[in-house]
Amino acid sequence: MKFYSGLAIALFLIVGTVRAQHANFGVKGGLNLYNIENDNNAKYDTKTAFHLGMLLHIHMAPHFAVQPELLYSVQGATYNTGNGKVNLNLEYANVPFMFQYMFDNGFRLEAGPQVGFLINAKSELNGSDTDIKDSIKKIDFAIGAGIGYIHPPSGWGVDARYNYGLSNINENGSVNSYNRGFQLGVLYQFQHK
Repeated sequence: MKFYSGLAIALFLIVGTVRAQHANFGVKGGLNLYNIENDNNAKYDTKTAFHLGMLLHIHMAPHFAVQPELLYSVQGATYNTGNGKVNLNLEYANVPFMFQYMFDNGFRLEAGPQVGFLINAKSELNGSDTDIKDSIKKIDFAIGAGIGYIHPPSGWGVDARYNYGLSNINENGSVNSYNRGFQLGVLYQFQHK
């Protein structure tokens, strides 16, 4: 219920801002290169997956914009055990809110907070899945920073972002674990100006 109330308030604020400013709706998707960092020095391997979703690019000034997004993001990590390779699959609904500085040539610098809502969590070993959702915290906070480029006449663009997890995602136990990863994406903004 808290999630839906927060989402409703965020949408209300965004709609109010959009009416007062120039805004473009868009879609994006791309590659995820995520890992889980642990404070006990346990090393995991990077998991390759994807993200897909939508964005709202809101011009606040000639060189400044905000860009809230809603992304389905597959994250996690892999590691080897004596019994084989374990694949941790963590699925999130991520809501980044990027502050962007836009150069005249189409390039952008961006940074901002992100909140992630856990959808699903599974551990896969030798083709067998185990539900671990109760072992992972339901909300994950992060800070993202990156660079992007949009081709103004077409509305097509690309971006690269690093997300630095701030929240311990481990629900149980004494080890603190954090989502960390790169995203490489392609985006399209409708009616880009």
